[in-house]
Amino acid sequence: MRRKGKLYIALTALAILSIVVLEYTKPQEINWFPSYASHHKIPFGTFVFQEQLERLFDKDHIVDVDKAPFEYLKRNNDIKGTYIFINNNLSFGDAELGALLDWTTKGNTLFIASEQLDGNLHDTLNINTSVISNFNNIKNRYQLQLKNTQLEHDSLYTFNKANYLYHFNEIDTLNAKVIGVIDNASEDALHIEKEHINIIKQAFGEGTIILSAFPQAFTNHFLLTAPNQNYTAGLLSYISPSETIYVDHHYKSGKTFYTSPLYIMLNNQALKWAYYVMLIGVLFYVIFEGKRKQRAIPIVKPLRNQTLDFTRTIANMYFEKGKHKEMVKHKTNHLFEYIRVHFHLQTANLDETFITHLAARSNNTIEDTRALFRTIENLNNKTQINNIELERLNTLIENFKSKNTWKSTKT
Repeated sequence: MRRKGKLYIALTALAILSIVVLEYTKPQEINWFPSYASHHKIPFGTFVFQEQLERLFDKDHIVDVDKAPFEYLKRNNDIKGTYIFINNNLSFGDAELGALLDWTTKGNTLFIASEQLDGNLHDTLNINTSVISNFNNIKNRYQLQLKNTQLEHDSLYTFNKANYLYHFNEIDTLNAKVIGVIDNASEDALHIEKEHINIIKQAFGEGTIILSAFPQAFTNHFLLTAPNQNYTAGLLSYISPSETIYVDHHYKSGKTFYTSPLYIMLNNQALKWAYYVMLIGVLFYVIFEGKRKQRAIPIVKPLRNQTLDFTRTIANMYFEKGKHKEMVKHKTNHLFEYIRVHFHLQTANLDETFITHLAARSNNTIEDTRALFRTIENLNNKTQINNIELERLNTLIENFKSKNTWKSTKT
């Protein structure tokens, strides 16, 4: 290999290596997807909340539920405690919501934190939600406050990672108790100008329902922004530490699930062995059957076209024996056939009209065309033809054919 080629290879390898290093070392963009999944460490995951929950409460009293609540409560209808749901959107089915409410009436606590709540839950609790207008709120800064007299009543908390936030514009004032309020951040940030209710507590049968329209309070971003962890801790104070806490991991926007057919296949014993047997069979086929088929394929050369060689041989025989008259006859007949095939003209009558049409169709002048056929006529009238006259006829014919712009192949 030349030195120049080695230099090009080295430069290409260096460029590829540089691209890989730049892609590997460049800072990753922050993922603001509202996951709410406990295994996600992105800003809107709940990894920190899951850790703090196990730190604030007895770890033995925390149960992670991956199944749908309807299925879980059906199999464990005698459980007691608090069932926590945290996600940006919660939509229970009628039967599922009925099972949750029936379970709550038995003296349990249903804790739901979601921006968009189930419509049937609105009708059951006589509530309605709306959006806080962020008019003149360019920075999207919101202030939150807890209304519990046992907590620091005047403490304000800030959140600035949402274009809008939900609140309750209608509640059951006879049964519901306001826990938290929210509003656009004021300029002095010392108080909330207009309180919008975003967390309520309401008795339901012998149990309690706590509804929060601010699930962001349990995300990594909110908890890791001091002193917002105190806000979340204040909400968790409504949960009894002596009871079992059931944390839902089923209704999560960032829920982990596997859709790969191979994953499903390998997790089924029968399908897994069928897959392995198929792979072994394919391996044996490649080794044995493929070895039999891998034989050298002989190269079959196509038959050579001998027409041109034959024509040249016959022409040389005529030329060497001096049969110029016969050659003129053959070349004339060949020319007439050429005219009939390519220009669709009859050659029986070689008058002035024929010459005019032929000149127009063959892209030749009338003078050249007339000279060609005059030469043919003169040679046909002679009994002896010399080499010079034969060569001149051949030249006139070749020049005549060369000006034919409509031909597809050289004839």
